[in-house]
Amino acid sequence: MTGALALGSTLDLLAYSPPGWGANLLRGLWNSVLIALGAFGLGLVIGTAGAYGKLYGGPVTRDLLAVYTTVVRAVPELVLILILYFAVTDVVNQLLVAWGQSRIQISGVAAGITVLGVVQGAYATEVLRGAILAVPAGQIEAARAMGMPPFLLARRITLPAMLSFAIPGLANLWLVATKDTALLAVVGFGELTQETRQAAGTTKAFFTFFLAAGVLYLALSLVSGVIFGRIEKWARRGQPNVGGSGR
Repeated sequence: MTGALALGSTLDLLAYSPPGWGANLLRGLWNSVLIALGAFGLGLVIGTAGAYGKLYGGPVTRDLLAVYTTVVRAVPELVLILILYFAVTDVVNQLLVAWGQSRIQISGVAAGITVLGVVQGAYATEVLRGAILAVPAGQIEAARAMGMPPFLLARRITLPAMLSFAIPGLANLWLVATKDTALLAVVGFGELTQETRQAAGTTKAFFTFFLAAGVLYLALSLVSGVIFGRIEKWARRGQPNVGGSGR
């Protein structure tokens, strides 16, 4: 009887409609996914440019990219978020006031996507650089021998060929992005962790809500694994089935 009452109380707390907090948790999960998508997309753009810059850029470009990837991967994401959200905002506002302009406030969403995107870009640079190096050199040399310009070579040869090598690493980066969104709680953005903290703090049901948040993160990871598995299978179409798994 006591167990049934406890279960009923838990379900009431997690109900979608008030006084349950289910809607808040799902809204936080949706916000986390949106930020992760934005950061992951920005990271892919930065990573693609960074990989090509490291491989084919001049000495100065390669050195600058080496500093970027080293520094960003060394500094914790939380520190970068705080620097952008507070320090950079303060510097920008001081410059605007000096120029007679109004002060601005960077939103938690913009700060989160920008910072996590820059971090994702540093890791994606190395993932994509390694994937490009894995493309058989003969394919690239043959395209160059036919007079194919660099942009067309990248679009038709390098990028499609390196995709199957890059997908596993990019899948890991996506999962890192979904978890790193929890760091935005420090700037008060209503992602899943922040919504969970508010619900737990209000009801004092800490175990219930943090367990529910863990289940939602796990569900997101499992769904992401299925999606990236299908993408990897598509990218490897026509290639030998390494290991003979029969998938």
